[in-house]
Amino acid sequence: MKKYRHIFFDLDRTIWDFEKNARETFSEIYDKYELKQKGVPSLEKFTKTYKYHNDLLWSYYREGKIKKEVLSIKRFKLTLNDFGIDDVFLATNIADDYVTISPLKTNLFPHSREILEYLYPKYKLHLITNGFEEVQQKKIDVSDLRKYFKQIITSEEAGTKKPEKQIFLFALSKAKAKINESLMIGDDLRVDIMGAKSAGIDQVFVNYKNITHNNEITYEVNSLKELEDLL
Repeated sequence: MKKYRHIFFDLDRTIWDFEKNARETFSEIYDKYELKQKGVPSLEKFTKTYKYHNDLLWSYYREGKIKKEVLSIKRFKLTLNDFGIDDVFLATNIADDYVTISPLKTNLFPHSREILEYLYPKYKLHLITNGFEEVQQKKIDVSDLRKYFKQIITSEEAGTKKPEKQIFLFALSKAKAKINESLMIGDDLRVDIMGAKSAGIDQVFVNYKNITHNNEITYEVNSLKELEDLL
């Protein structure tokens, strides 16, 4: 194995358990705004509908087609519309609550803190994340993750988003890291892994869902615990 000095981690869905934290947040929102009485039959249907709109709008956001302010509210407006609710004020309140409550959740993927404790003395660790600046910084602090990372690179700071090559080059520059001594660890094959590869950075695909693919990647694991065998 190459001698790595710098390890770059993705945050959401790699370390921070986005889905579990979102479910807890939506449960609070569903009850607070009495969405069942308003025509949303279940929390599960609300979450599934939201995910559809959120994923689509996030792809537009990554491509620079919409602003984050539009994304933040529109994903909830479209979700409510699908249940026959046309209420911009309600969508705005839910959007505000979501970005306030969700970063306060602290569920991490299994072995996250264990592997960070293991790697921290041996490597310089950094984060690269596409999330909103203020939301991601709060997640990091509330989950007590900041102490592990030398540099935290957000897409807003970099002015570009994963999987664009430029954000990885920006991260290398900020971390004062060379390509041949750097490694990117993430769960998203296109955004994290292929993005890093386009910048010439070796990658570890954390394949939590054991998906089948034909991409040529440097390393692949199914859990963070397996990183101990690699590093």
